Amino acid sequence: MPVRKKLPSSSKPPAAPLFDWLQERGAGVLLHPTSLPGEQGCGVFDAHAVRFLDFLQAAGMKYWQVCPLGPTGYGDSPYQCFSAFAGNPYLIDLAALVGPGLLTPTDLAGLAALPTERTDYGALYQLKPALLETAYQRFKQKSPALPYGDFAAFCRTHASWLDAYAYYRALKDHFNGAAWWDWPAEIRDHRCANKSPLRRQLADAIACVQFAQYLFFGQWELVRAAARTRGIEIIGDLPIFVAADSADAWANPELFELDPQTFHPLAVAGVPPDYFSADGQLWGNPLYRWPAHQADGYAWWLARLRASFAMCDIVRIDHFRGFDAYWRIPAPATTARTGAWVAGPGLDLFRAFRAALPGARIIAEDLGVLTDSVLRLRADTGLPGMSVLQFAWGGDAKNSYLPHNAVPNTVVYAGTHDNDTTLGWYQAAPEKERDHVRRYLRISGADIAWDFIRVAYANVARLAIVTLPDLLSLGSAARFNTPAQAGGNWQWRVRAADLEKISGATADYLRELAQLYRR
Repeated sequence: MPVRKKLPSSSKPPAAPLFDWLQERGAGVLLHPTSLPGEQGCGVFDAHAVRFLDFLQAAGMKYWQVCPLGPTGYGDSPYQCFSAFAGNPYLIDLAALVGPGLLTPTDLAGLAALPTERTDYGALYQLKPALLETAYQRFKQKSPALPYGDFAAFCRTHASWLDAYAYYRALKDHFNGAAWWDWPAEIRDHRCANKSPLRRQLADAIACVQFAQYLFFGQWELVRAAARTRGIEIIGDLPIFVAADSADAWANPELFELDPQTFHPLAVAGVPPDYFSADGQLWGNPLYRWPAHQADGYAWWLARLRASFAMCDIVRIDHFRGFDAYWRIPAPATTARTGAWVAGPGLDLFRAFRAALPGARIIAEDLGVLTDSVLRLRADTGLPGMSVLQFAWGGDAKNSYLPHNAVPNTVVYAGTHDNDTTLGWYQAAPEKERDHVRRYLRISGADIAWDFIRVAYANVARLAIVTLPDLLSLGSAARFNTPAQAGGNWQWRVRAADLEKISGATADYLRELAQLYRR
């Protein structure tokens, strides 16, 4: 399939980059909230989150980077969410509902019995929704004062996405978890579904979903307030694509490449064979009908970006190269080997971003094989890209990820959520790469995680992000995610004792590094 022509737009490069925000040096930690310690099955927005912020402050850090905070679906990946706007109910601190009388300690006993060193998503799926239902029913009866504002006002403020999302989740439960395109024909169509008697029949279930979102956003705002008082900013994450089985696709099918009769994707997203997978990565997300987005001034995208900045201070947009050209895999497909590069919206979308949000601080995830046109797009936008130290070794001195090739308008990582821990990577790397690391950095390799942390701090890149597993020098068992692996991801959790352990001398040393390298 030939590459499509670009959408009609002003292709003339701007006189100056559209965005030019990353001017100060700083450092931070990448840790998804589910990896926080605690006794509720996974990390939640509780005192452990605040203790982590205390550590960041003590270490002289300025940033906490999280992965997408949306409600996870199949595979438990935060990059495959049921909504681009909603929050993940698993992150709600249910212990905070005991005091107001919405839950009891006995109610939480099942969660407390779950493992504390890994996340059992199957158990959470069985336990947490029922507890949220219990809390909602008691909230209806007691109407206690909660520190999250007025529930009805919250629903009105977020109605533009919350109404469709809550109805979608209620319908999904009603149809035993079936994907929305497998619902009855009169419900598959969102406009028809709004006129269905099911809307009234499921009113209580819809309100329960809304209540969970009220709790999520209320508690997250308390965490953000705690971050602000400590001088910590939150770096959020926005996946370029949405899940096929999502409220976004159900409520806005005209914005995606879906069959108008069956609503099945006509083609799906992914990437061709690369560093991570010989078969490429078949993500399965529906692709955008970019002309439809352009026709209304990218209204859905602007709403999504505004929602992201309402939750975070800085937003990393995943798979930036997909805005220049994306890998279109015709459906059905079993691997990502068969596909074609298709032109995306390019600079036109980012012009719309700047017009609507001129002060937006965006990071471009520009990893992978980059063409000249992708590099031009990043330069024209002015967005900082990413550099990953694990990708630097085994080649020649021209490798752009080597420290001597770094540029200031960049975020440098030892590794990201998709990489192994630094120790795990080093132990599995070919000897050629390990030898290159040792000769280049003049190290023995015996303390490789901290070697990379120091290199990141010393890097000319203005922002350095390290992962919490690297601060603990942990091996592959602490890896967040393995791309193209269907299960077993996003399960690692830090122990409270380990978080406490690095809050002393380790934090002091990181503060010294920040002073040495002006971070």
